[in-house]
Amino acid sequence: MTLAVALTCGDPSGIGPELALAARQALGDAVPLFWIGDPRHLGSDAFAVIDDPTEADQVPAHLLPVLPHRFASPALPGQPAPENAAGVIEVIERAVALVQSGQASAICTAPIHKKALKDGAGFAFPGHTEFLAHLVGVDRVVMMLASPLLRVVPVTIHIAVADVPQALTAELLEATIRITDAGLRRDFGLAQPRLAVAGLNPHAGEGGAMGSEEISLITPVLERLRAQGFDLRGPASADTMFHARAREGYDAAICMYHDQALIPIKTLDFDGGVNVTLGLPFVRTSPDHGTAYDIAGKGLARPDSLIAALKMAHEMAAARLG
Repeated sequence: MTLAVALTCGDPSGIGPELALAARQALGDAVPLFWIGDPRHLGSDAFAVIDDPTEADQVPAHLLPVLPHRFASPALPGQPAPENAAGVIEVIERAVALVQSGQASAICTAPIHKKALKDGAGFAFPGHTEFLAHLVGVDRVVMMLASPLLRVVPVTIHIAVADVPQALTAELLEATIRITDAGLRRDFGLAQPRLAVAGLNPHAGEGGAMGSEEISLITPVLERLRAQGFDLRGPASADTMFHARAREGYDAAICMYHDQALIPIKTLDFDGGVNVTLGLPFVRTSPDHGTAYDIAGKGLARPDSLIAALKMAHEMAAARLG
């Protein structure tokens, strides 16, 4: 028996349910998986209800294995229902319990809508990542966006650009590098990860002419970690880090703020990028898109990112097992 990836339903009014069905059709049994959610929200009969995650591998490849979780009401595409917010949260909690108990190999999370969860259930977390960390008592995790072409990690994430210099501390940068290095070893099977670290300022500060953070903050952290055996390049000018030849020289890029990291990967591989949370005691991936209420239920949503996220979750879980 192969443990399956637990795929959470996400917001049932978004594109998550239809993408779950499409991903299963595309993958067949190549990635063992089961979906946790209310079958009423799938809008299709191409599924088979299971009573236990271990039954997932017995479901025919053209049907989506479903571990049912009853929600308060049906879902209308594009119209979030506050009464279903509690169910969305419960499904995430259930997936964590299953992976922690050894009944699932990893978690892949379909998109949630933070405002809908806050309005309907008082959800007090900025997003999935922070909630997952809270559930398992982890103080600090790292967000990685990954595809076959590039892996990027933003040190600061969802804050205003004006707030980045104050938020960017030596402690945060060092912790991000350490968690990224450990994640690449454990989850991606890299014996000696090579990390390229971007500067904060244009041309990495150009010797202090365009900013001093590279000299006062970034370089001292890199030198200290290099002395401990980390393979680090930089601080480098971000505008020269992401062309094809440069990408051959590292396994992941550490970037100082959100767009510095996400613009290159979304430009290179918009549909294939996967959101990976490093630093959790289990594997968690997610497609790199939102609930897309505007196209939900219209047959326009592409499953590429979810397919990539499921594949990566399966591969990372296998890497953890050695």
